[in-house]
Order: sequence, then structure tokens, then C-alpha cells
Amino acid sequence: MLTRLEVEGFKNLLDVQVEFGPFTCIAGANGIGKSNIFDAIEFLAYLATDTLVEASQRVRGASGTRGGDPRDLFWDGYRDHQRQITLAAEMIVPAEVEDDLGAPARATATFLRYQIVLGYSAPEGEGSVGRLRLIGEELRHINKGEASKHLRFEHAAATFRDAVVHNHRRGGAYLSTEDREGGTVINVHGDGGSFGKPQPRAAARAGRTVLSTVATNDHPTILAARREMQSWRRLALEPSALRAPDSLTDSRNIDVDGRHLAATLYRIAHQKDDVTGNAHPEAIYARVAGRLSDLAGTDVDSIVVEVDPVREVFTLFLHEKGGLRLPARALSEGTLRFLALCVLLEDPSFTGLMCMEEPENGIHPANLPAMMSLIKDLAIDPTLPPDSDNPFRQVIVNTHSPGVVQLCDPADLLLAEVKTHSSAEGLSTRALRLLPYAKSWRATSRAHSFTEADVTYYLLAPVGAQLRIPLGIAG
Repeated sequence: MLTRLEVEGFKNLLDVQVEFGPFTCIAGANGIGKSNIFDAIEFLAYLATDTLVEASQRVRGASGTRGGDPRDLFWDGYRDHQRQITLAAEMIVPAEVEDDLGAPARATATFLRYQIVLGYSAPEGEGSVGRLRLIGEELRHINKGEASKHLRFEHAAATFRDAVVHNHRRGGAYLSTEDREGGTVINVHGDGGSFGKPQPRAAARAGRTVLSTVATNDHPTILAARREMQSWRRLALEPSALRAPDSLTDSRNIDVDGRHLAATLYRIAHQKDDVTGNAHPEAIYARVAGRLSDLAGTDVDSIVVEVDPVREVFTLFLHEKGGLRLPARALSEGTLRFLALCVLLEDPSFTGLMCMEEPENGIHPANLPAMMSLIKDLAIDPTLPPDSDNPFRQVIVNTHSPGVVQLCDPADLLLAEVKTHSSAEGLSTRALRLLPYAKSWRATSRAHSFTEADVTYYLLAPVGAQLRIPLGIAG
């Protein structure tokens, strides 16, 4: 779970500090850079796996495409000046993970703060492009006694916080940055704390983050942080991917674009439970169909995934109450997206952070309440302990839809807006900032916030509206 994100110098995120709960909705106008928050989160996830070059190419550039110039990632990146990005994340990581060889690893602390500083190296000759370089990297634990100050969203201390925040650390940082005569090094410290010498890695020659190089259980807490960051994903469900049948050899986990929907539902339905050792496909299919029937305009009787042994594919079918039998490829875009989220809700193995762009797309206004209820149900309930019925999932959405904003608890809202700043060189720049609701847990006396008056355009009919419900009927 990502509980706090700090960004300096990344795209139009000049100086952003934001806290996240299990569910967060970022609302703001088109074109102001809301998606850059998701880009920063996604960038951290890529840095936990890929090289610096690969990570920079996977993030959206200035034109909205991937694989562009790394200067696209920097604030004012094309001006001739020193460029630097600082990213920091406070996160709750899983206590137990597997390393790349399948061996178990247990973290000595589960509430951590990771920070990375990146610079830019100009091209060394014609025909080459510049690259990112590692300037600093740190990973430290947050003491259990300090956890309540960092986890300010409403939660149960005994059943939630005590279940996910553990600390047996007796030393300092797990990763630290040190300036030496020969250059900057990133020190890797063992989980035993002060026992043993740190292992230095030269930052100047690093082609990737040090965290991304930890693949075995020799450093279990660094590995747990890496696994957590790798679970941060941007969910962008595409109709063509959702409609595609799956071969019997395909992955049985939904991809970020919705591919492998049928195979995933089949795996969940036929998975044996831990209590009886039996599978309950009829119950799983019935629950998914029941959720889907919440959508206005659907007439769902049942859902099933069938195996075609001749073609060797899984195909998802929806049976309507009138007897019509429809394959996934015949379903509407909105129905498919809702169906994919219903399947994810049934999958306890699907954990981590999900970022979702404009969940209202393809959804009829009458179905927004069902969609938003489903999205909120995907996130963990912090008043209950995490388990298979309450998986450790987190959801962040962004939107410009009044309907979505009106369906959110104000405490879950962040208002995105651009603010003019004066740079050290005297230049006026416009940067994104996120404002919490004034009466919410995020609001502090030191930071700006918003009230209902600041979001009236989300709450009232637009000026010039031609069709309204008469006041007498609305009341």
C-alpha cells in the first residue's frame, strides 16, 4: 500500500506531497496533468524492475507516447540547466514474499520509506540520446510507534494496523547514499542491522536502481519493498483485449489491459478452497452474475466460462433471462469493463495498487453508482483485518466527471489544479497541486484545502442546461 508520495521535478509535479488511503479519487479538469501522478507511481514500479533506460522509455512522454526522450520526464527538461527528479514513497509492504528463485523471504520491517534521486546525462556524441543517472537511493523503516502519525486515514488499530505494520529492525537504513572520494556509492545494509559491513555500489556506473538488483532472500526487506512497488499497476481495460478468447496455455491472471479475462475467471471458479478442499464454480459464477445484474439495461441470468477442447480456448458466455447466449465478444464496452472488475473482486491473489483513469468511460450515467460501488469494494476495508475475503488492495482513480465526484466520500477526494510558481530564475511556471477536502483526515493547518464552494461546478447543473428535473420532483 502506497501511503504517501512525494515528487519533485517530475513533469509538472514541481513539489507534490500527497497521502493516500485505501481508496482515493483525484478530480480535476482535462489537460492539467492529473495523469502525471499515475506516471510517477508507474515510474517507481518500472524502476523496481527495469534498467533506468527501460523505465524512462516505458513512461508516457510529453506527446503522450512511450519511448521518447528522457528529458520529457523532467520539469522544464529541455532548457539548458541542471535537471533532477526526486521521488519518495512511504509504503506498507508484504511481510512475506518469494525471491526470484521461489525461496521465501520475511521482511524485518513492513512500513518503509523509499527515496530515489535521478539526474540527466547529456548525449556523449552525435546520434545518441541522453540518459538517466542515479544520484541517490535510500530505504528506511518507519517505527511502529510512529505508524499512527503516518497512517492518518480512518482505520482500526488492533485489527488492521497491528496486522500489517511490523518492525524488528534494530539498525539504520537498508539502503543509504554516501559521498566518497571516489564518487557517490549506494550502501546495501543487511537485515541484521549494524552487523556486517555494508555492500557499496557505485552510483555513477549504475544502470539501474540498487533496489531492482535484489532478487534473492539475502536482503528480504529490500526484496519486499521491490515486490510491493512491482504490484503498482495502471489498469487500462481495453475492449479488444477483454473480448479476446484465451488459449489453454495463456496466463490465468488478468493483464492491465483486461486480457485473459476468461482464463482468470475459470481459474478462480475452479480453485479449491482451503477449508473443504473443493472448488465451487457455480457459486463464483453466480456472484459475478449477481454483481453484473446491478447494471441497468442488463438482463443477466448466468455467466460461465467454457473450455473448447478442439480449439483449445476458454470462452466466456453470458446467458440472458430471455434465453439469449452471448459470448464476451458480443458484450458492450461498459459491460465488459464492469465484468472485469467483478472478476478481480473475486480474486484474492490480485493485490497491490490499481490506478484507474476515468472509470466513467463507456458507462451509462444510470450505472455510475454500481460502478463506483464496485471500485470502492475492490479496495481493502481498513476497519477489518486483511485476509482472503479482504485482500490487501488499494485503488486510486482520476476523473473529471461530476457524477463520479458526487458519489465519492469527500474525505476520499483530492482536487487537482494548476498553480503558478515563481522559479529561482524569476520565471513563472505552472505546476500541479492536489488539495484535500478541508474537513478530511488529509487536511492540515499548514496546507491548502478545498471546500464545497471550490467544486460547485461538480455539484450543480452547468450554466445553460436545457433539461433539468423540476425542483418539486427533485425534492
